[in-house]
Amino acid sequence: MKVPCPICRKMVNHQGNPYRPFCSERCKLIDLESWMSQRYRVPVDEEPPDSGESLADQEAPSSNGNH
Repeated sequence: MKVPCPICRKMVNHQGNPYRPFCSERCKLIDLESWMSQRYRVPVDEEPPDSGESLADQEAPSSNGNH
């Protein structure tokens, strides 16, 4: 099965290709550089905090010395 390389769009065999989904190491490295330079971004839905508590307050129970 042939698929297009996501970088250069060249049709390349998917099965047995050590660089899949890319056609070559060059295209693989171009993609890696794009991620590292933040040209690609994954969208994130940021939710507002429910209360004024910090993350540390939510994770650890308070210890007041009483056992």
